[in-house]
Formats: sequence, structure tokens, C-alpha cells
Amino acid sequence: MPDRYFEEHEIGQRWTTWARTVTEADVVNFAGLSGDFYPIHVDQDYAERSRFGRRIAHGVLVLSFATGMVPAVPGRVVAFYGIDRLRFLRPTFIGDTVHVEMEVVELKDKGDAGGIVDYAMRIVNQRGEPVIACNYLLLMHKRPAA
Repeated sequence: MPDRYFEEHEIGQRWTTWARTVTEADVVNFAGLSGDFYPIHVDQDYAERSRFGRRIAHGVLVLSFATGMVPAVPGRVVAFYGIDRLRFLRPTFIGDTVHVEMEVVELKDKGDAGGIVDYAMRIVNQRGEPVIACNYLLLMHKRPAA
């Protein structure tokens, strides 16, 4: 859907992305990049004693995967506008495969600046369980004048 101009969006349109598997390397690299070495992510002994029983991926890492799965087409997307109502619903484990499901829930015309498309976004694991939910907002170009 983010491959369309603002006017080409309609409330209720739905879209699903391709999937991506979370790897050990992803978690380790994200910990190094972000500085988030919280033991639930990087310490196997600690994680085994936790309520999850094993290490989990950083929620923000999984959210970052989702942003990369959304096809932000230059000339259609002006910019990422924001995230509202972000919730981390379930843990994502190393080896889980996630995809994104999106639905247009609101359109806000911004005049010559374009318009904001509000997508209800769910990041879903291979068991069909939502792991993250939010509203994902993109500022979109309007169709060029003919």
C-alpha cells in the first residue's frame, strides 16, 4: 500500500508483507548497535530462569524489521510520520518468523503537503500470533497534476 499515492488509499484496504526469520546474529548485532545488553536478550542462563524460558529478541528490533518490510516507494512516500499506540504483545524468540499485516484506518489530507495514511499494523509470528501492534503513519505524496 505505501506504493500508492495518498488519494489511491481507501479505508479498509489490507496488505500483508513477506516474512523474515529472527536470527542469533540479528539479536547480537542489534545489542551491539543499540547498546541494549539487557540479559533477557543476551544471557542464556538468565533467560532460562525468566518467565520466557529462553532468550527473546528486542521488541524494537522486531519493530525495525517491520519498518523494513513496508515498501516505502520514493516519489510516493514523503516520510515516516510516526507510531501511535505501540504495544509489545508477545515475545519474539530467536528462530521465529514474522510478517506484517496492515490495514488503512484513517486518511488525513494535508493540502499541498500530501496526506497522512494511518495504518493499523500487526507484526505476526509463524503461529499466527500478533507480537506487536501499533498505528503506523506515513506522510504520502498526492498524485502529480497532469
